[in-house]
Amino acid sequence: MSDRLTIALDAMGGDAAPDIVVAGAERAREVYPDAGFLFFGRRAALEPLLAKRPTLAANAEIRHTDDVVSPDDRPSTAVRRGRKSSMGLALEAVRQGEAHAALSAGNTGALMAMAKVMLKTLPGIDRPALASFLPTYRGDSIMLDLGANVDCDSENLVQFAVMGAAFARTVLGLNTPSVGLLNIGEEELKGNDTIRRAAERLRRDDMAFDFTGFVEGDGIGQGQCDVVVTDGFTGNVALKTAEGTARLISRLLADAFRATLLAKLAYALAARSLGALKDHLDPNNHNGAVFLGLNGLVVKSHGGANAAGYAAAIGVAVDMARADLCRLIADDVARFKTKEGADPALQTQ
Repeated sequence: MSDRLTIALDAMGGDAAPDIVVAGAERAREVYPDAGFLFFGRRAALEPLLAKRPTLAANAEIRHTDDVVSPDDRPSTAVRRGRKSSMGLALEAVRQGEAHAALSAGNTGALMAMAKVMLKTLPGIDRPALASFLPTYRGDSIMLDLGANVDCDSENLVQFAVMGAAFARTVLGLNTPSVGLLNIGEEELKGNDTIRRAAERLRRDDMAFDFTGFVEGDGIGQGQCDVVVTDGFTGNVALKTAEGTARLISRLLADAFRATLLAKLAYALAARSLGALKDHLDPNNHNGAVFLGLNGLVVKSHGGANAAGYAAAIGVAVDMARADLCRLIADDVARFKTKEGADPALQTQ
């Protein structure tokens, strides 16, 4: 692999592909001039878009394929038939060492299934987890798992905590991120055996993060901790609930400010502050979910992301590649297991 950061892009994945993919790459190049791109997709669609962007074209290569993973494809179908698709070839570029990371805005289930089969998991990781950013009162937090693993044991939750903390150090720039386990209460006796056992193992003084204990659902939006750890079922429900609540508030505010002439005047006076609120809650500004724990870097963009949102997802890929996140996670997991193995009281039964 060359010294230049190379990102493999599934150019045909997403609601407005390949236009948004190319436009997003052009925006990302302005922020990350050392990045280059491999575009996997239909050459006839990509060449005219790159021709309009000579600077990007000089730092990009098109790898042609007519095959595309459909939004309706089952993960099992993608694994069997999608190796030569734009998504599959982007992942293969990472596996072969041609690219530092792969990015797709396509079918999430297919991407996860193919990535697990093609890239495998890192040493010491049982299952990869889907992690993403959440806007909070204090800034961005990270939550995982968001749907990759419906049922988890304490070992999975411990691994998620280690991976999430490493990710937070990489993309949020935190030396010692705070990590909390999502639970139905903050008291030590709350929750089931699985979550209490995970907490017991994470309560250490020599971790690479600050374990703050349990966090309740209302603590997520407050930014009570930098990394929120939970199983994929609970995490997905919490994420969708937060997104739905944000849309509800936006609609209620819009209706309220349209109700009367006085309300419209109040909107004009508060437009700048409301614009800042909209930006803070805009999913495009928090775009870039990550499959942590794989032996390779894979980023999932929102399918409906605009160019700025896609560029933000590329930025996540670049930050992870620069920090060599896979090595960081593997080292942290190995260090945790070594220290835990030396203390029988912290080992699982």
